Amino acid sequence: MKKNKLVAIVGPTASGKTKVAVDLALKLETEIISGDSRQVYKGMDLGTGKDIDEYSVNGIKVPYHLIDIVPAGYKYNIHEFQEDFFSVYQTILKKNKLPILCGGSGLYVQSVTQNYSLLSVPPNKELQKELEEKDLKELTNLLRKFGNLHNKSDVETRRRAIRAIEIADYYLKHEQEKSTLPKLSTLFVGIDISRELRREKISRRLTERLNNGMLEEVELLLETVNADDLIYYGLEYKYLTLYLLGKLSYTEMKNQLEIAIHQFAKRQMTWYRGMERKGIKIHWIDSQLTSDKKNNIILKLISDEKNFIGHSLS
Repeated sequence: MKKNKLVAIVGPTASGKTKVAVDLALKLETEIISGDSRQVYKGMDLGTGKDIDEYSVNGIKVPYHLIDIVPAGYKYNIHEFQEDFFSVYQTILKKNKLPILCGGSGLYVQSVTQNYSLLSVPPNKELQKELEEKDLKELTNLLRKFGNLHNKSDVETRRRAIRAIEIADYYLKHEQEKSTLPKLSTLFVGIDISRELRREKISRRLTERLNNGMLEEVELLLETVNADDLIYYGLEYKYLTLYLLGKLSYTEMKNQLEIAIHQFAKRQMTWYRGMERKGIKIHWIDSQLTSDKKNNIILKLISDEKNFIGHSLS
């Protein structure tokens, strides 16, 4: 049997990843590690779609990790995620359980499954001061000079773009050491949802979350978190903050946010297709299948050792 096994449940927002992961975890009596870059923040619940209630089924709670671990306003990074992930991963392995990684942040998923060697990048106040005078277009062009712009969310706001340049500059000047992280054998399972159904679910969920208090959630966060920091997180927190600051009308906020979430889901799928082009096999499962059928398909995949891939891709 291969060592360091992992099941990674991936897919775009609104595809139903969490429910699939929870159903599987119940069947395997195991635990889930979140691979979402924003669900780490406390108090950012509706806007990140934590759906904590989904982790309880018929009174049985499935243990989950890397959700609500840092305060809102903190700049959690992918290097910290790697460290936190492997700490939790090893703990679950010691219980003789098969860990499940569930998340839509493709870069986070790849950082642990493809053995990325990452550096912890400290703030560069001098560079930050130099970049503060540039507008978003200038920052975007500057970031492109470091190479291809892989993550478009890096240029959603000036603050994100400045941080991305700061990281790229640091990596250019510092030699990366060979990764000492464990190499994983991963079974990738993707939840396949049609574009039409995905768009319908995204629109419906946005309306539900606005009706259930997402605006009030952002108002509460603004009492302790700087507006620019919330805008930094993008999507729901960007547009709702802009509305509360009086820079967008309610209709403008909702329409622009809905479009942004649709675009985000499209980028997620583009990321997964890119993983496949690099040789990563993702076993796609129809989101419309019943929970039992999905479970049976995944359990069958788990039973075949050759479905667990462990090579590191460039």
